[in-house]
Amino acid sequence: MQDVRKWADGLRRLLRRHRDPVVVQTLRSATAATIAYVVALRLSPEPAPLTAPLTALLVVQVTLYATLTNGFRRVNSVVAGVLVAIAFSQLVGLTWWSLALLIVASLAVGHLVRVDEYIPEVAISAMLVLGVTTISSTAWARIVETLIGAVVGMGCNLLLPPPVWVDEAGESIEGLARRLRQLMLRMGEEAAGLTPWQQAAERLHEARRLDHAIVEVDAALRQAEDSLRLNPRVREGLLHRVVLRTGLDTLEICTVVLRVLARTFTDLAKAREPEPLFASDAGAAVERLLSQIADAVVSFAVLVTTSISESAESAEARLTAELHSAAGTRDKLAELLRDDVRRDDRNWQLLGAVLTEVNRLLDELDTEHRTRRLLEELDRVSAEQRAKRPPWLTWLRERVGVPERLRRNRGGGPGRSL
Repeated sequence: MQDVRKWADGLRRLLRRHRDPVVVQTLRSATAATIAYVVALRLSPEPAPLTAPLTALLVVQVTLYATLTNGFRRVNSVVAGVLVAIAFSQLVGLTWWSLALLIVASLAVGHLVRVDEYIPEVAISAMLVLGVTTISSTAWARIVETLIGAVVGMGCNLLLPPPVWVDEAGESIEGLARRLRQLMLRMGEEAAGLTPWQQAAERLHEARRLDHAIVEVDAALRQAEDSLRLNPRVREGLLHRVVLRTGLDTLEICTVVLRVLARTFTDLAKAREPEPLFASDAGAAVERLLSQIADAVVSFAVLVTTSISESAESAEARLTAELHSAAGTRDKLAELLRDDVRRDDRNWQLLGAVLTEVNRLLDELDTEHRTRRLLEELDRVSAEQRAKRPPWLTWLRERVGVPERLRRNRGGGPGRSL
């Protein structure tokens, strides 16, 4: 009975993960390799035609967008590498010196067949395939297996679209927003008390390290953008890509402004040491303001990553309320800082810089600014796509017209159908 329960629990976990992109990609790869092997068993004279599943496994890693745009170069690189490996297996077999010659020859062939950025894949494919072709009896059998694997891999990319990585990109964006929030909260707490300049400088270093997080989020977003392009399981893929990209752009700008604010706090701490950064009332207002902006940053990230219209409306309402509260606190802080400058104007430039940077954060997170930025980016990307569109397709669209369903959806939210 205990074994049955364990089996049932394992099955439930598998069912919950059936939409996990990693699981989907694993199943796609296994399916393509298996089908290629079964087909090769019937068409190849070899008793164990492993070149076919290996080629399919390499080809099926390409996203659907890459398959239709530059997939030919990638498949060409795989096929070229396999053919080089076949030639070497027939002539010299696998030794240390033949491996060196194989790599040199593969890279040279990659340049000759013009596979561009996939030149290293020619050598990689050749090395992988050489291990299973050293016992080959005929080169023709391996060529047949290679073509079978390439066709099956391409077919799986068309019939079984690759997973959509939007959720992972959204989690990365929200993770960046939460890191921004934590840093803002620490800066606010320290601004309300007596902060040594060395401690303020440490927050500046933390803000600078956020650049590495932005690079990681950008990589996740590029993967999501590729998975959305030309994917039949996704509606309004362009809108998804633009919403996520503009959202990351806004968070990147907020990161830069926060880094400048941390530098201002550091300079202010040096200038006012051993006194606190701000007077007691102004320090409390700075802490409250940064806390409100920190919450708004997270709400903004939730807004740009949500895929359900009801959730988006709720997130936008929450963001609007948080920005309204932050604006009121900002106005109160401006009055307090103005009074402080009247009493002591030695650091008025730094105090004014604090207000300037806070205003920039609020402007970037403003919902109207986001909407305007989103529409501008949509127009820009649409114009680029029209410029790249073949003349015959433009003529056909003008003759046939845009379907009514598409016209209705032009103003809709970023809903996703998977």
